[in-house]
Amino acid sequence: MKVIRILPSKSEAHRMLIAASLCEEPCEIRIPETSNDIEATRNCMKAIRKARTEDGIVDLYCGESGSTFRFLIPIVAALGITGRFHPEGRLPERPLSPLDEELRRNGAILSQTGMVPYLVQGKLKPGHYVIPGNVSSQYITGLLFALPILDGDSTISVTGTLQSEGYVNMTLRVLGRFGIEIITERSSDALVYRIPGNQKYTASGAMEVEGDWSNAAFWLAAGVLGEEPIQVTGLSMDSAQGDRRIVELLQQFGAEVQSMENAVTAYPSRGKMHGINIDASQIPDMVPALALVASLAKGTTEIHHAERLRLKESDRLQSVTDALSTLGADVKERTDGLIIEGVESLTGGTVNSYNDHRIAMMAAIASLASESSVTIQGAESVNKSYPTFFTVMNENNLSDNIERR
Repeated sequence: MKVIRILPSKSEAHRMLIAASLCEEPCEIRIPETSNDIEATRNCMKAIRKARTEDGIVDLYCGESGSTFRFLIPIVAALGITGRFHPEGRLPERPLSPLDEELRRNGAILSQTGMVPYLVQGKLKPGHYVIPGNVSSQYITGLLFALPILDGDSTISVTGTLQSEGYVNMTLRVLGRFGIEIITERSSDALVYRIPGNQKYTASGAMEVEGDWSNAAFWLAAGVLGEEPIQVTGLSMDSAQGDRRIVELLQQFGAEVQSMENAVTAYPSRGKMHGINIDASQIPDMVPALALVASLAKGTTEIHHAERLRLKESDRLQSVTDALSTLGADVKERTDGLIIEGVESLTGGTVNSYNDHRIAMMAAIASLASESSVTIQGAESVNKSYPTFFTVMNENNLSDNIERR
């Protein structure tokens, strides 16, 4: 059995670093392994702390981190400092509506979406904010961080169904750990967050970031598709991360997966698995790993409610389809998802990562079920979330069928 300790959760690390930086007193956040996205948030928060004591414009280099960019826009506006954001890659093209309209309506002065640098000025006011639940949970998280420090009470009304709700729940957990009170009111047709103003972020002792379920999904997929069991350690079984559903979904496929305290073991299961229906609205980041597993499960798998994947580092519905089809899978792209017919094995081939970390990792794990080698163009894109991914593959003798370019 191969044992892999998963790296810290990128999603929780963003949130912990932001909350710690908003504290008046020093706070230690332990992140033993980071990534480009985490470092972007760390560096931006250092710059923001400095800007709070100095006049002038603060330059914030977000890289390609959507979380860094979208979380910090409301925070900069709430602090009343002037921020000049420098997003990279596809990030400037990704939408900010209706967050930008809500911020403008409540006192912020913002550049036009798509401009680089993107300027945030003015002073955010407490008030009522309305965000559709099917656009981006990152908008809600950014507001939840920003509104408590304003000088009056605010509310966030979420219209429609909140997708990726696990990420908002993670935000609420982190805020609670830092002494911030958010009152959640839920009814059959409404979700409202009530945020008292004049709150202060406080910390007690060093805090550890929990393991990353999104990246663990790739190793668990490797366990069910490969020839040797893989155990992933460092995971929290009661995590707010929605991607912990990987265990349940692999079991639905018919794979043998066992959970224990802080670890999950996936056993070779090819030949035992069958197609399933997957609603990806709460787990969009898992679609590449799930689509790979589906490609080798007998029968048909349908993935739906995944239209937001078109706004990621790549158009992930298109890039997943292209990559898996190149490797011999039978994948058809739909407007909001994928239809996948299982095959007995993949053929191998050359895959374009589209500079998307999750496409590169999906292709790497696909090599375990490919008859010939898999060449990954742009494999360095894994640095966005998992810089040591290929090192871990090498250490566990999982990379014999991979070439990187």
